[in-house]
Amino acid sequence: MNYLFASLKKPDRPEIPRKTIYRLSIYLRCLARLRDNGIRTVSSEALAKVAGVKSTQLRKDLTYFGQFGTRGLGYDVEQLSQMISDQLGTKSLQPVVLVGVGNLGLALLSYRGFEKEGFEIVSAFDIDPKRRRDKKITQPILGMDKLAEVIRAQGVKMAILTVAAAAAQEVANTLIGCGITGILNFAPIVLHVPEEVMVNNVNLAIELENLSYFIQD
Repeated sequence: MNYLFASLKKPDRPEIPRKTIYRLSIYLRCLARLRDNGIRTVSSEALAKVAGVKSTQLRKDLTYFGQFGTRGLGYDVEQLSQMISDQLGTKSLQPVVLVGVGNLGLALLSYRGFEKEGFEIVSAFDIDPKRRRDKKITQPILGMDKLAEVIRAQGVKMAILTVAAAAAQEVANTLIGCGITGILNFAPIVLHVPEEVMVNNVNLAIELENLSYFIQD
């Protein structure tokens, strides 16, 4: 995905580069597959191979957790999974709100894999919440006037933005004013946000353009 990379720094945590955070997410999913297959320990070489990185890169990424692992045996899969989950803040379900319930918003709301990964979309918001929609979803669709109330009540810090480009900046400003500090932005526009707010931009057209370059004869 076409993400806006920046360094991420949390209180009482080491400063970890954004690209390293992205790779940690990949390692976590690889470890989950190993755990599901009953594998209890894994070497850095084996984990790097399934993650698609060099073993030197993996070992460098894991140094942010200090020195651990057993020489000759590798990493304890469960322990490493827990350490990465703690660092990423996904040990417990993270509440998320979604703004913009059009076709893309509905598709994301219908996806059942978020909870498995540690995220729960607790509510969705739209300027026309009562409009008839093709798919049935479990999350409530509320008007924008309820946004601040839900964010405060649920302790939400992350939002998914699936509105039109013309409305994206205004909605982002509203979200930030309500206490949101992390935005996954699907709108095809660069958002201007305060330094303490993290934005991940997902632009599917750019991804297709990149693929188009590599498949040309």
